[in-house]
Amino acid sequence: MERALELAMRGIGSVNPNPLVGAVIVKEGEIIGEGYHERYGGAHAERNAVGNSKKLIEGSTIYVTLEPCAHYGKTPPCVDLIIEKKIKKVVIGMLDPNILVAGKSIEKLKQHGIEVVVGVKEGECKKVNEIFIKYITSKIPFVILKSGMSLDGKIATYSGKSKWITSKESREDSQNLRNRLSSIMVGVNTVIADDPELTCRINQDKKLIRIIVDTKLRLPLDSKVIKNNDNLTIVATTLNSNQKKKQELIALGVKVIEVSEKNNKVDLKELVKRLGEEGIDSILIEGGGTLNFSALEEKIVDKVNFYIAPKILGGEKSKSCIAGMGFSELEEAPNIEDISYRTIGGDLVIQGYVK
Repeated sequence: MERALELAMRGIGSVNPNPLVGAVIVKEGEIIGEGYHERYGGAHAERNAVGNSKKLIEGSTIYVTLEPCAHYGKTPPCVDLIIEKKIKKVVIGMLDPNILVAGKSIEKLKQHGIEVVVGVKEGECKKVNEIFIKYITSKIPFVILKSGMSLDGKIATYSGKSKWITSKESREDSQNLRNRLSSIMVGVNTVIADDPELTCRINQDKKLIRIIVDTKLRLPLDSKVIKNNDNLTIVATTLNSNQKKKQELIALGVKVIEVSEKNNKVDLKELVKRLGEEGIDSILIEGGGTLNFSALEEKIVDKVNFYIAPKILGGEKSKSCIAGMGFSELEEAPNIEDISYRTIGGDLVIQGYVK
């Protein structure tokens, strides 16, 4: 199962909104075939493992990180292939939360006399597919808030200098998040100040969707996110925004999503629901302090990734990672749990889940 998990991770950046799945076929103590879900719409892990098998599969055991599918989607049911190949035992990491599967495969396998074991390294399997699990059960995207900051939580000096607070290694590492998730979200102020491209540098084939939160439609029409139309750009605004500017953006190939206004800003809860309806399963927020606070205040964030450099910037006017009004009561402040730590390039990386 550990090997199957390693294989599953190879699909990162290519399978969204499908799950990451790995499969290993073992016979007489030897791995005779292995595979993983390589790309969206492509063969599932079990079919690739069978196709890569170097010996007769009959009588073997297959280890798979996620319950084999039992329904026709873009490919035929994998459970039927397992039965057809006369595999004698199936070891499953976790049940498929998709209601089209949800234990049906296990029942069918048992009906055909195949031994089934469920829950091997279940925790690890669920963590690998935390994005898929949330999206398939709620149709709401999994949201990660990422920020690079100084030790005292600043993302720029009081004079506005921000390049670079964190190390080159941290900035390269954060590209893995862009590769893992379907979209990246920033506020319009970030685009106006930095004019970023918002692409994934480590995967040239990755069509990372750019989402710009822009209440008043202030996005410059010559921004890189508009001129580089290889990737879809979505501008999220309100129903009361400038209609002329909206039509100009649409004419340039930008998709405009209008949602309700809340506290004179885009209603983020309504926005993420709409983005889920558009088929977006995950969002990486790389905004400034204002968007970061709003996302936490509206409780749309599932996970945080903070890259903390061993620098102290100070200054009341220095921009902070989390800005906005702040929380007036300690009981209102989001708590982070299941925290992990690591170091990279001299920086501390903290990752955790919003309770």
